[in-house]
Amino acid sequence: MDAQFVYQNLYDLFYMLVFPGLLFLIAFALFAEYVDRKLHARLQHRVGPPWFQPLADVIKLAAKEEMTPRLADRRMFLMAPLVALAATATAFLYIPTWKSDIRYHFEGDLILVLYMLTVPTVTFFLGGWYSRSVYSMIGAARAVMQLFAYEVPLFLCILGPALLANTWSISKMAAFYQVHPAFAALNILGLGVCLVALLGKLERVPFDIPEAETEIVAGSFTEYSGRLLAMLRLTIDLETIVGAALIAAVFLPFGLGLPAAAGFAVYLVKLLAVVCVLTVMRSIMARLRIDQMINLCWKVAAPLGVAQVLIDLVAKGYLPRGYLQ
Repeated sequence: MDAQFVYQNLYDLFYMLVFPGLLFLIAFALFAEYVDRKLHARLQHRVGPPWFQPLADVIKLAAKEEMTPRLADRRMFLMAPLVALAATATAFLYIPTWKSDIRYHFEGDLILVLYMLTVPTVTFFLGGWYSRSVYSMIGAARAVMQLFAYEVPLFLCILGPALLANTWSISKMAAFYQVHPAFAALNILGLGVCLVALLGKLERVPFDIPEAETEIVAGSFTEYSGRLLAMLRLTIDLETIVGAALIAAVFLPFGLGLPAAAGFAVYLVKLLAVVCVLTVMRSIMARLRIDQMINLCWKVAAPLGVAQVLIDLVAKGYLPRGYLQ
């Protein structure tokens, strides 16, 4: 067997499974959850958990018994957490880290990443709906209603920077705004809307309507336990990092030209900065009703997303011919 072929396959496995793949993503997601919970606690004048608490929670859930409701569709109930986790981890492979030239990228990977980030919410809906619990079905219905609300402004605010950069590749977008940082400033409006939409995607306060503890126990996850619940919770942690990485690549593309160590440090700081902003936002707000959430997204966030697209189109129209080549 050709040594080069073996090396390439081993490198691909390392890239996907270890760094910057699944193991790195899980480790950093658990650390980001600790930062989120600690900051949230300090903002409420509480001590907060120790650094190992997120990992301990996953281990504790994984050690518990899995129970499947008698009336549930067993296949759908068991597959939903696996598909959600796999889709989220796959999306991370196409987002640039501390350099724009990543191993897995192609023209149009932005569409793939947005699609992959939609899959977990759909699986949450299917898992909750087919568990046949009243609380789960209510939470599943709310989750899919929320999906149709925040996806539109999120897609619009990602579309604008892509149009200005004249590419559907996240790596090429990051490289464009790295070279032309003045144009990145035009997307500040989209950055704000994306942060709000990401709160909705992660089902965090004020958009934790599908999981409202005081109303429907745990929403779509009510009937889940053991390893399945651990995978669902871990998926949400991974979604946080993948969403933060997407926002950092599109709206905060600085630090890509630095040496590896410095660029990696800047990359981690950007991700933690996005996580901290999300934490502050959920700490200062109260839960909205589902109708209030939909009105906010369609009557405020969506028009702002359209405005972002128009800003980028106007800016693109004033660029000289060949500037985007």
